[in-house]
Amino acid sequence: MHAPRRLIVLTAATLLGTAPLGAALAADAYPSKAIRLVVPYPPGGPTDTAARIIGQALSARIKQTVIVDNKPGASGAIGIEQVVRSAPDGYTVGVLANPTVSSVLLGMKQSFDIKTGTTPIGMLYEIPVVVMVNEKALPGVTNMKELIAAAKAAPKPISYATPAVGSFSHLITESIQSTTGAPFDHISYKGSSPAIADVVAGHVPVMVSDMIAALPQIKGGKLRALAVASPTRTVFTPDVPTLKEQGIDLVAFSWGGLVGPPNLPKPIVDRLNSEMKEVLADETIKNKLIAAGSTAAYSEPARLQQQIDHDLTFWGKIIKEKGLTAQQ
Repeated sequence: MHAPRRLIVLTAATLLGTAPLGAALAADAYPSKAIRLVVPYPPGGPTDTAARIIGQALSARIKQTVIVDNKPGASGAIGIEQVVRSAPDGYTVGVLANPTVSSVLLGMKQSFDIKTGTTPIGMLYEIPVVVMVNEKALPGVTNMKELIAAAKAAPKPISYATPAVGSFSHLITESIQSTTGAPFDHISYKGSSPAIADVVAGHVPVMVSDMIAALPQIKGGKLRALAVASPTRTVFTPDVPTLKEQGIDLVAFSWGGLVGPPNLPKPIVDRLNSEMKEVLADETIKNKLIAAGSTAAYSEPARLQQQIDHDLTFWGKIIKEKGLTAQQ
């Protein structure tokens, strides 16, 4: 009368014993179909452009289609939410960029935990940030020391332009103010284009911008680059020193990393990370990214998690000190 019970126990043990083998076999077969790459920003922007360059190269390596799926809105939260809610099978991944991280600090609601709600796969790209001025509006300013001195000596705060309240441009300039004690007056616009247009016209003398938007104006001689916020000088403006070289202890850059849903199996994470390492080491891909205004920035998954944690802590402090919100 005990035979059925024994049969059940043996069957359960057999199933448990073969489960890891089944998972390994599934990982070995990955990917066996198209991968959806969610880009949480509109087509044509820096994240979209980088994702398409990288996605095309990944597709060639894995012999499967990589479909770029633009899902913009809420500073990237809408697209990342779709990744978070997808099955942890490696067939839906997304590009997490720094605005999505900082947006939660500004009070924007997200349905997932930005710190723990995704599985980091690795960094993909970085976009340098540059401090620039209108030479006619500030003719004697050629470096950060002179800009800080001019700001402190001015009868009223020198104004600076940003694409939006709480934008990366805004946060970096606020950090420079906190670090140097130089007063500046914030003027917010609706996007980079009108902000840069007013700086070029001399209506606003100063702006911190990503390199993609700034480089044409710098190369065209319409704006003067004073510093880059990168850890080292950039390939785009090799003659422009860093903030650190000029005595300002700040390193900042826009970034994008590849993430998957929670509980993405390690063999799949490892496979995707390994492919990204090869893709981002390819000189053709590096040059394509540079032509689009970004630089390849491969990393292990832990480095991407570190970047997320850093941004939450560092920019969270600035946002709290300045009392910034997305509704301002």
